Amino acid sequence: MTKLKDLKKHLMEDPEFREEYVRANDEFTLIEALVHARAAAKLTQAELARRLGTTQSAIARLEGGGVSPTFATLRRYAEATGTRLTVELVKADT
Repeated sequence: MTKLKDLKKHLMEDPEFREEYVRANDEFTLIEALVHARAAAKLTQAELARRLGTTQSAIARLEGGGVSPTFATLRRYAEATGTRLTVELVKADT
């Protein structure tokens, strides 16, 4: 039986897989940060939606990765949760 870490190591040798894996990981990191900010602000999705002038389902889609938010949306989300949005570009691993 193949162990998960061995399978991942094998799959990461494929450049296309590695690129998609990194992209997905970045998206999951953003989603995790959004949910954490809302939870730290002690807001429900519905409460956050009211602050942003949108619907609870729109917040759920955003936090579920169903949409790609604009920079403006991320900034408004940050302000509504009492956080500050920062963006960082780092050298890619080659």
